[in-house]
Amino acid sequence: MKTQQLLSGTVHKMPADVRDALLKDAPALTAWHDITPLARNEWLCWVESAKLIETRARRVERTHTDLAEGIRRPCCWLGCIHRERNGR
Repeated sequence: MKTQQLLSGTVHKMPADVRDALLKDAPALTAWHDITPLARNEWLCWVESAKLIETRARRVERTHTDLAEGIRRPCCWLGCIHRERNGR
């Protein structure tokens, strides 16, 4: 079975749990395709920076629900520390 390929961020690749959550939520998936690569990268970095499994699960949930509600970046997130200053 082939899985649908989704756009990733500029540094972070799409993890399976985020992909699955987005594919189950059409409004969130539409928003995901509408935001910039840097914004997608911020969501992915925010999810991946969780230290506990429970925190990561909450962040995956918030990612698709916030996107479906029109929120384009994670709230109160300083930003991805993994990308270069030039945006790559």
